Amino acid sequence: MLVDLAPGFLRWDEVDPSRHPFDRMSAAQRVNALGPALRVPLGPDSSCADPVARTWGHGEGKLWADAMSYALVERYGRWAVGWRWARDEGDFDGGPVASWCCPRHSITTAEETLARVVAALCEWRGWLESLAGWFEAYPLELAAVEDQRILWERAARNLILRVVDRTGCGSAWYGHASQVLTWFLDRWHVAPDVAQDLVAQAIGGRFHSWISPDTVLVGKVAEWLALSLGPDDRSRPSQPESDHLQRWLAVRESVSWPGAPGDGEDGPVIASRDGAALDIRAFDGVVDPARAEGMLAALGLARADAEHGAALHFELLRRWQQHVLGTSQPPSFRSLPALAKGGRERYGIDPNTRARLDICLAESVDDGTRPLALTARAARAYLDVCYFHPFDDGNARAAFLTLVFVLAREGVALNEVSLLRRITFQAGDLQDPLILARYIDLHVAETRRAASSSDRASN
Repeated sequence: MLVDLAPGFLRWDEVDPSRHPFDRMSAAQRVNALGPALRVPLGPDSSCADPVARTWGHGEGKLWADAMSYALVERYGRWAVGWRWARDEGDFDGGPVASWCCPRHSITTAEETLARVVAALCEWRGWLESLAGWFEAYPLELAAVEDQRILWERAARNLILRVVDRTGCGSAWYGHASQVLTWFLDRWHVAPDVAQDLVAQAIGGRFHSWISPDTVLVGKVAEWLALSLGPDDRSRPSQPESDHLQRWLAVRESVSWPGAPGDGEDGPVIASRDGAALDIRAFDGVVDPARAEGMLAALGLARADAEHGAALHFELLRRWQQHVLGTSQPPSFRSLPALAKGGRERYGIDPNTRARLDICLAESVDDGTRPLALTARAARAYLDVCYFHPFDDGNARAAFLTLVFVLAREGVALNEVSLLRRITFQAGDLQDPLILARYIDLHVAETRRAASSSDRASN
């Protein structure tokens, strides 16, 4: 599972400055023209230590920052999510950015807030450009690794020290150190998965939060990394394109769905607040009010269909998707293979793909033959939409609406949906479906507890 807006998951090809142009001189103008720049929220008038401010920072403030990250990615590319990677305990722990901390501290007036966004974006970009320069200072070749080990070791040591200096060794700084070393190996043609494993083994839990490693330890880690490299670690030639839809269908049959988490209680769950609508207004509404309007209209349709006990199939999805995309007619099923996740996943198509989707979606109903927890069926339907990828655009939103529909059809609503949006799963991962089911279960259980507490208080 990947968090869409978390910089810790970025790969070198996504951040390499040579692949992603950026003009600092126009950054302020472009940032100020983005949708979230027009709707900077007003934080609570209280001290930073106040619980009200903390709650706002993790709620409305975070959703605005997420919306800004989304807009920046749409404008500049995936690399831009790093603008919020603050030092110490900011939005994401242990980053190299000093211009931004977190919504609670960094969102003030609109003018000041947007200036911080621009400064943080440029600071993050400057750091990436510095890294690229340092990588190029060590032009290494895996075929000659036996003769170059001292150079690989020196490069690794210097990069660790650069990260130490830049992050100040705050909370979880070693995560970015691992990432930078992985990026360096990737730059010099070590296979990314191999690079990640070798770096993890070399560091091996030896770095710690809030502690600056001594030079001896840094040297040892660099030495272990250099000694672990071999000529066979080189990136492999591109393999024939995989069909990640077929991977998902294989995983779908192999997942232990009966073992998916469930709160152990049956029956409707009455929410005290409309978590789905609130998230749409706070995130999509900041990105683009028209986008939020379409999502809210589709949400209303999905809930009406659920109330009538409608069967889930593609025709239902395309009715909702017309509102999601704002098209004059319900969109058709895609006619070509689809790419997602920056081209890392490809979903094939054949004459039976649409019919197969309908068969899968029909299994979202508990028919009594193979009883599964509602959380498992909702997670499976969500992922079916993700990997069948039926539309040319908006599939993540379609998957979210599908999840809401499956829950609502059995009388379950949620107070919160924060764990169910702006996340990405991987088609071949056996654990991802169970992780999603666990997230759904957490939200269901929290909503049920809140309703129970409210009932006790009223009595």
